[in-house]
Amino acid sequence: GSEMFIRDGLYTAGGVRASTQRVVTQDGAIVTTSHPLDLAMTGRGMLPITTLNDARGDGQPSMLMTRTGAFRPDAEGLLRTDSGLVLMGWPTLPDGTMPLVARDTSAALEPIRIDTNRPVSDPTTQVMLGANLPALETLPTGSGAALPLKVEYFGNLGTSESLDVTFIPDTTVAAGMSNAWVVEIRDSASNDAMIASFRVTFDDSQGAGGALATVTTLTGDPYDPATGSIPLTVGGGRIDLAIGVPGGTSGLKQLASSFSPSNIAKNGSPVGQLLTVEVDAQGYVMATYDTGFVKALYKIPVVDVPNPNGLVAVQGQAFKVSPASGGFFLWDAGDGPTGEIAGYAREASTTDIAQELTHLITTQRAYSSNAKIIQTVDEMLQETTNIKR
Repeated sequence: GSEMFIRDGLYTAGGVRASTQRVVTQDGAIVTTSHPLDLAMTGRGMLPITTLNDARGDGQPSMLMTRTGAFRPDAEGLLRTDSGLVLMGWPTLPDGTMPLVARDTSAALEPIRIDTNRPVSDPTTQVMLGANLPALETLPTGSGAALPLKVEYFGNLGTSESLDVTFIPDTTVAAGMSNAWVVEIRDSASNDAMIASFRVTFDDSQGAGGALATVTTLTGDPYDPATGSIPLTVGGGRIDLAIGVPGGTSGLKQLASSFSPSNIAKNGSPVGQLLTVEVDAQGYVMATYDTGFVKALYKIPVVDVPNPNGLVAVQGQAFKVSPASGGFFLWDAGDGPTGEIAGYAREASTTDIAQELTHLITTQRAYSSNAKIIQTVDEMLQETTNIKR
């Protein structure tokens, strides 16, 4: 979408030869489209791209840049335009976060590749356990019956596993409520072995009645009162079980009411197929799967140079750095001097066709008028010559 205009009229034998220059800093209008991978810059900066040959090669691809493009995954999964320009980005870590990368080199950039047919799962790493434990069960006259609760989580291969949680009331006090429970946790992925147990007590004061008071580890890793979590070692790795901080309002509580799980949540997902891929304003390439799982696959930086008009134009609305443009820096979209990345958008040409046609017609009319004058002068000169004869 860069403007192109005639800079100088250079002399050539028999006429004038025109030269052209692109004004890269001239932005075109943003046009809304219906495809999420139609991308455009909404301010300063450019998208990093490479050629199709470089993307398919074994070496480090050379970096080009463009202001806009209609990118689509090809048969190899590469996000590319019809003209063969492949979008590049930094791959994220397995958990979707960005590693630390150098910003003054393109060494960490990779051609973006989307495998549309590859199923993906997301193992559970965090479980929130919220429930009300019946206070009257901790009386000496309580039944002493254990209260079971099954909590699903997802393993490393997308399998559905469960934590079998058992709450056992302490009825050993001579009088009154003990306000104490023993919690045992078994893991289906560990052949139903007990992986943790701990004793919890609850506050019965006027100001904080029912809130978690203390947690004492019996087996397994210790409880962290700062985060309210207990690390569990399950068959596939580690899960942080959040039961609440002492005196807090979330997690486990104890009131004179029935046993009721109130807030059980987890991250992770089973195996799912890719539904859509979009690019957000910060440049993250977000994949959404049919299980509802959303993951960042890449992050697209914004390329900026000190003198954009010094860039060298190459194929298909692409540019490359030159001594005149200065060295590049890779910004996060929207940071520093750069704009954000717009999906469902293309940048229109900065050349106004109607205006250019108007200029052309005006020039042609001026040429016709001048030609008519020359013709008239020529005819008058011819008449003068005839009179002399």
